[in-house]
Amino acid sequence: MNTQDIEGKTHDPTVDKVGAALNAQRFQMIEDIARELAGDVVFPTSFDTAIRLRKELQNPDLSTAQIARLVSLEPLVATKLVNLANSVLYSPDGSPAKNLQSVISRLGVDLVRSTALGIAMNQMLRAKDIAGFSQLAHDLWEHSVRTACAARALARNGTRLPPEEALLAGLVHDLGAFYMLYRGVQYPELRIRPDTLQHIIVGWHESIGVTLLNALGMPEDVVEASIDHDQPRTLPDPVRNLSDLVYIANVLAGGHHAWSGLENEQNTSEDKMLQERFAEIIPLIEADSQAMLAVFS
Repeated sequence: MNTQDIEGKTHDPTVDKVGAALNAQRFQMIEDIARELAGDVVFPTSFDTAIRLRKELQNPDLSTAQIARLVSLEPLVATKLVNLANSVLYSPDGSPAKNLQSVISRLGVDLVRSTALGIAMNQMLRAKDIAGFSQLAHDLWEHSVRTACAARALARNGTRLPPEEALLAGLVHDLGAFYMLYRGVQYPELRIRPDTLQHIIVGWHESIGVTLLNALGMPEDVVEASIDHDQPRTLPDPVRNLSDLVYIANVLAGGHHAWSGLENEQNTSEDKMLQERFAEIIPLIEADSQAMLAVFS
Protein backbone atom coordinates (compact mmCIF):
# COMPACT_ATOMS: atom_id res chain seq x y z
CA MET A 1 0.00 0.00 0.00
CA ASN A 2 1.33 3.45 -0.90
CA THR A 3 1.46 6.12 1.82
CA GLN A 4 2.16 9.84 1.88
CA ASP A 5 4.94 11.59 3.79
CA ILE A 6 4.61 14.99 5.46
CA GLU A 7 5.23 16.76 2.15
CA GLY A 8 2.41 14.87 0.45
CA LYS A 9 4.74 12.70 -1.64
CA THR A 10 3.65 9.13 -2.27
CA HIS A 11 6.03 6.31 -1.33
CA ASP A 12 5.85 2.57 -1.05
CA PRO A 13 7.09 1.21 2.32
CA THR A 14 7.95 -2.14 0.71
CA VAL A 15 10.53 -0.54 -1.60
CA ASP A 16 14.02 -1.28 -0.32
CA LYS A 17 15.67 1.77 1.23
CA VAL A 18 19.37 2.52 1.24
CA GLY A 19 21.72 5.18 2.57
CA ALA A 20 20.16 8.10 4.40
CA ALA A 21 16.61 6.79 3.94
CA LEU A 22 17.51 3.46 5.57
CA ASN A 23 19.32 5.20 8.43
CA ALA A 24 16.26 7.35 9.01
CA GLN A 25 14.10 4.23 9.31
CA ARG A 26 16.54 2.74 11.81
CA PHE A 27 16.43 5.83 13.98
CA GLN A 28 12.63 5.99 13.67
CA MET A 29 12.34 2.52 15.16
CA ILE A 30 14.65 3.36 18.06
CA GLU A 31 12.83 6.65 18.71
CA ASP A 32 9.46 4.87 18.70
CA ILE A 33 10.67 2.24 21.17
CA ALA A 34 12.23 4.89 23.42
CA ARG A 35 8.93 6.77 23.47
CA GLU A 36 7.07 3.58 24.39
CA LEU A 37 9.50 2.77 27.17
CA ALA A 38 8.98 6.22 28.63
CA GLY A 39 5.26 5.50 28.92
CA ASP A 40 3.26 2.28 28.88
CA VAL A 41 5.13 -0.63 27.32
CA VAL A 42 2.92 -2.47 24.84
CA PHE A 43 3.34 -6.25 24.88
CA PRO A 44 1.29 -8.95 23.16
CA THR A 45 -1.77 -10.03 25.15
CA SER A 46 -0.13 -13.33 26.13
CA PHE A 47 2.81 -11.46 27.65
CA ASP A 48 0.61 -9.09 29.61
CA THR A 49 -1.24 -12.10 30.99
CA ALA A 50 1.97 -13.76 32.14
CA ILE A 51 3.21 -10.56 33.79
CA ARG A 52 -0.08 -10.19 35.65
CA LEU A 53 0.13 -13.81 36.79
CA ARG A 54 3.73 -13.33 37.88
CA LYS A 55 2.80 -10.30 39.98
CA GLU A 56 -0.08 -12.16 41.61
CA LEU A 57 2.22 -15.05 42.46
CA GLN A 58 4.59 -12.70 44.30
CA ASN A 59 2.16 -12.59 47.21
CA PRO A 60 3.99 -14.61 49.93
CA ASP A 61 0.71 -15.41 51.72
CA LEU A 62 -0.77 -17.46 48.88
CA SER A 63 -1.32 -21.13 49.65
CA THR A 64 -0.49 -23.86 47.16
CA ALA A 65 -4.21 -24.29 46.50
CA GLN A 66 -4.61 -20.55 45.77
CA ILE A 67 -1.62 -20.60 43.42
CA ALA A 68 -3.10 -23.61 41.64
CA ARG A 69 -6.38 -21.75 41.14
CA LEU A 70 -4.56 -18.74 39.65
CA VAL A 71 -2.52 -20.91 37.32
CA SER A 72 -5.60 -22.87 36.22
CA LEU A 73 -7.03 -19.65 34.77
CA GLU A 74 -4.25 -19.69 32.15
CA PRO A 75 -4.62 -23.03 30.32
CA LEU A 76 -1.40 -22.72 28.30
CA VAL A 77 0.67 -21.98 31.41
CA ALA A 78 -1.02 -24.78 33.32
CA THR A 79 -0.37 -27.29 30.53
CA LYS A 80 3.30 -26.38 30.20
CA LEU A 81 3.79 -26.56 33.96
CA VAL A 82 2.29 -30.04 34.08
CA ASN A 83 4.56 -31.12 31.22
CA LEU A 84 7.58 -29.65 33.01
CA ALA A 85 6.75 -31.29 36.33
CA ASN A 86 6.34 -34.66 34.62
CA SER A 87 9.50 -34.34 32.51
CA VAL A 88 12.60 -36.36 33.29
CA LEU A 89 14.13 -33.15 34.59
CA TYR A 90 11.75 -33.02 37.57
CA SER A 91 10.46 -36.56 37.67
CA PRO A 92 13.44 -38.84 37.01
CA ASP A 93 11.54 -41.85 38.34
CA GLY A 94 8.59 -41.14 36.06
CA SER A 95 6.07 -40.57 38.85
CA PRO A 96 3.34 -38.23 37.56
CA ALA A 97 2.11 -35.08 39.26
CA LYS A 98 -1.62 -35.72 39.27
CA ASN A 99 -2.94 -32.19 39.77
CA LEU A 100 -1.80 -28.57 39.73
CA GLN A 101 -1.19 -28.49 43.47
CA SER A 102 1.25 -31.38 43.24
CA VAL A 103 2.84 -29.73 40.17
CA ILE A 104 3.43 -26.50 42.11
CA SER A 105 4.75 -28.38 45.13
CA ARG A 106 7.20 -30.24 42.92
CA LEU A 107 8.42 -27.22 40.96
CA GLY A 108 8.26 -24.50 43.59
CA VAL A 109 6.69 -21.05 43.23
CA ASP A 110 9.87 -19.40 41.91
CA LEU A 111 10.07 -21.81 39.00
CA VAL A 112 6.32 -21.45 38.33
CA ARG A 113 6.79 -17.66 38.01
CA SER A 114 9.80 -18.03 35.71
CA THR A 115 8.06 -20.64 33.58
CA ALA A 116 5.03 -18.41 33.09
CA LEU A 117 7.33 -15.65 31.87
CA GLY A 118 9.21 -18.06 29.62
CA ILE A 119 5.97 -19.21 28.02
CA ALA A 120 5.06 -15.59 27.28
CA MET A 121 8.47 -14.92 25.71
CA ASN A 122 8.11 -18.01 23.55
CA GLN A 123 4.61 -16.95 22.48
CA MET A 124 5.86 -13.48 21.57
CA LEU A 125 8.20 -15.07 19.03
CA ARG A 126 5.29 -16.98 17.51
CA ALA A 127 3.50 -13.79 16.43
CA LYS A 128 2.34 -13.90 12.80
CA ASP A 129 4.51 -10.98 11.67
CA ILE A 130 7.68 -12.70 12.93
CA ALA A 131 7.22 -15.63 10.52
CA GLY A 132 9.78 -14.11 8.15
CA PHE A 133 12.34 -14.13 10.95
CA SER A 134 11.64 -17.66 12.17
CA GLN A 135 15.30 -18.71 12.28
CA LEU A 136 16.31 -15.66 14.29
CA ALA A 137 13.37 -16.18 16.66
CA HIS A 138 14.19 -19.88 17.04
CA ASP A 139 17.87 -19.23 17.73
CA LEU A 140 17.11 -16.41 20.18
CA TRP A 141 14.73 -18.64 22.14
CA GLU A 142 17.16 -21.57 22.26
CA HIS A 143 19.97 -19.28 23.40
CA SER A 144 17.81 -17.86 26.19
CA VAL A 145 16.87 -21.32 27.46
CA ARG A 146 20.48 -22.53 27.31
CA THR A 147 21.69 -19.44 29.16
CA ALA A 148 19.00 -19.98 31.80
CA CYS A 149 19.96 -23.64 32.30
CA ALA A 150 23.66 -22.75 32.38
CA ALA A 151 23.01 -20.02 34.96
CA ARG A 152 21.09 -22.42 37.19
CA ALA A 153 23.76 -25.12 36.89
CA LEU A 154 26.49 -22.62 37.72
CA ALA A 155 24.56 -21.37 40.74
CA ARG A 156 24.24 -24.92 42.05
CA ASN A 157 27.94 -25.66 41.60
CA GLY A 158 30.27 -23.55 43.67
CA THR A 159 28.08 -20.58 44.60
CA ARG A 160 25.46 -19.70 47.18
CA LEU A 161 23.29 -17.88 44.66
CA PRO A 162 19.63 -19.03 44.45
CA PRO A 163 19.39 -21.42 41.47
CA GLU A 164 15.87 -20.37 40.45
CA GLU A 165 16.79 -16.67 40.50
CA ALA A 166 19.77 -17.56 38.32
CA LEU A 167 17.40 -19.39 35.95
CA LEU A 168 15.17 -16.30 35.74
CA ALA A 169 18.12 -13.96 35.14
CA GLY A 170 19.41 -16.18 32.35
CA LEU A 171 15.99 -16.49 30.77
CA VAL A 172 15.33 -12.74 30.58
CA HIS A 173 18.86 -11.44 29.92
CA ASP A 174 18.00 -10.93 26.22
CA LEU A 175 14.43 -9.70 26.73
CA GLY A 176 15.39 -6.51 24.89
CA ALA A 177 16.12 -8.57 21.77
CA PHE A 178 12.72 -10.29 22.01
CA TYR A 179 10.95 -6.95 22.27
CA MET A 180 12.96 -5.33 19.47
CA LEU A 181 12.23 -8.22 17.13
CA TYR A 182 8.53 -8.07 18.02
CA ARG A 183 8.46 -4.32 17.33
CA GLY A 184 10.90 -4.27 14.42
CA VAL A 185 8.84 -6.52 12.18
CA GLN A 186 6.07 -3.94 12.32
CA TYR A 187 8.17 -1.73 10.00
CA PRO A 188 7.73 -2.90 6.37
CA GLU A 189 11.01 -1.27 5.36
CA LEU A 190 12.90 -3.36 7.93
CA ARG A 191 11.08 -6.61 7.18
CA ILE A 192 12.69 -6.61 3.74
CA ARG A 193 16.10 -5.85 5.28
CA PRO A 194 16.56 -8.61 7.89
CA ASP A 195 20.30 -7.98 8.10
CA THR A 196 19.64 -4.37 9.07
CA LEU A 197 17.10 -5.32 11.72
CA GLN A 198 19.50 -7.88 13.18
CA HIS A 199 22.27 -5.28 13.47
CA ILE A 200 19.89 -2.82 15.17
CA ILE A 201 18.85 -5.49 17.67
CA VAL A 202 22.45 -6.46 18.45
CA GLY A 203 23.41 -2.82 18.99
CA TRP A 204 20.48 -1.83 21.21
CA HIS A 205 19.06 -4.94 22.89
CA GLU A 206 21.08 -4.63 26.09
CA SER A 207 20.12 -1.07 26.98
CA ILE A 208 16.49 -1.55 25.93
CA GLY A 209 16.36 -4.79 27.90
CA VAL A 210 17.46 -3.04 31.10
CA THR A 211 14.66 -0.49 30.70
CA LEU A 212 12.11 -3.24 30.03
CA LEU A 213 13.15 -5.31 33.06
CA ASN A 214 12.88 -2.25 35.29
CA ALA A 215 9.45 -1.46 33.86
CA LEU A 216 8.34 -5.03 34.59
CA GLY A 217 9.46 -4.75 38.22
CA MET A 218 12.12 -7.45 38.03
CA PRO A 219 14.41 -7.88 41.06
CA GLU A 220 17.26 -5.36 41.10
CA ASP A 221 20.02 -7.98 40.86
CA VAL A 222 18.29 -9.61 37.87
CA VAL A 223 18.20 -6.23 36.12
CA GLU A 224 21.85 -5.56 36.94
CA ALA A 225 22.84 -8.96 35.61
CA SER A 226 21.50 -8.02 32.18
CA ILE A 227 23.63 -4.87 31.89
CA ASP A 228 26.33 -5.15 29.18
CA HIS A 229 26.11 -8.94 29.30
CA ASP A 230 27.44 -9.22 25.73
CA GLN A 231 30.38 -6.85 26.31
CA PRO A 232 33.71 -8.68 26.77
CA ARG A 233 35.19 -8.47 30.25
CA THR A 234 37.75 -10.29 32.36
CA LEU A 235 36.41 -13.71 33.24
CA PRO A 236 35.20 -13.58 36.85
CA ASP A 237 36.90 -16.14 39.08
CA PRO A 238 35.40 -16.85 41.50
CA VAL A 239 31.79 -16.02 40.62
CA ARG A 240 30.84 -13.27 43.07
CA ASN A 241 27.32 -12.28 42.09
CA LEU A 242 24.48 -12.79 39.64
CA SER A 243 26.09 -10.49 37.05
CA ASP A 244 29.21 -12.67 36.97
CA LEU A 245 27.10 -15.78 36.71
CA VAL A 246 24.93 -14.52 33.82
CA TYR A 247 28.00 -13.30 31.94
CA ILE A 248 29.59 -16.76 32.09
CA ALA A 249 26.30 -18.52 31.30
CA ASN A 250 25.77 -16.26 28.28
CA VAL A 251 29.26 -17.02 26.95
CA LEU A 252 28.77 -20.76 27.49
CA ALA A 253 25.55 -20.48 25.47
CA GLY A 254 27.35 -18.72 22.60
CA GLY A 255 26.60 -15.06 23.38
CA HIS A 256 24.64 -13.01 20.86
CA HIS A 257 26.49 -14.79 18.07
CA ALA A 258 24.31 -17.83 18.82
CA TRP A 259 21.21 -15.97 17.59
CA SER A 260 22.22 -12.86 15.66
CA GLY A 261 23.70 -14.53 12.60
CA LEU A 262 26.82 -12.38 13.06
CA GLU A 263 30.19 -14.09 13.10
CA ASN A 264 32.15 -14.20 16.33
CA GLU A 265 35.25 -12.17 15.63
CA GLN A 266 36.48 -12.31 19.21
CA ASN A 267 39.31 -14.52 20.39
CA THR A 268 37.88 -17.97 21.10
CA SER A 269 40.37 -18.57 23.94
CA GLU A 270 37.72 -17.35 26.42
CA ASP A 271 35.22 -19.91 25.14
CA LYS A 272 37.78 -22.70 25.33
CA MET A 273 38.81 -21.66 28.83
CA LEU A 274 35.20 -21.77 30.05
CA GLN A 275 34.55 -25.09 28.32
CA GLU A 276 37.51 -26.57 30.23
CA ARG A 277 36.68 -24.84 33.50
CA PHE A 278 33.10 -26.09 33.56
CA ALA A 279 33.58 -29.36 31.66
CA GLU A 280 31.85 -31.38 34.38
CA ILE A 281 28.55 -29.49 34.26
CA ILE A 282 28.32 -28.82 30.50
CA PRO A 283 26.60 -32.20 29.82
CA LEU A 284 24.10 -31.35 32.58
CA ILE A 285 23.44 -27.94 31.01
CA GLU A 286 22.82 -29.53 27.62
CA ALA A 287 20.49 -32.18 29.05
CA ASP A 288 18.51 -29.60 31.02
CA SER A 289 18.30 -27.33 27.98
CA GLN A 290 16.93 -30.09 25.77
CA ALA A 291 14.35 -31.02 28.42
CA MET A 292 13.23 -27.40 28.83
CA LEU A 293 13.04 -26.81 25.08
CA ALA A 294 10.94 -29.93 24.66
CA VAL A 295 8.50 -28.73 27.31
CA PHE A 296 8.11 -25.30 25.74
CA SER A 297 7.78 -26.52 22.16
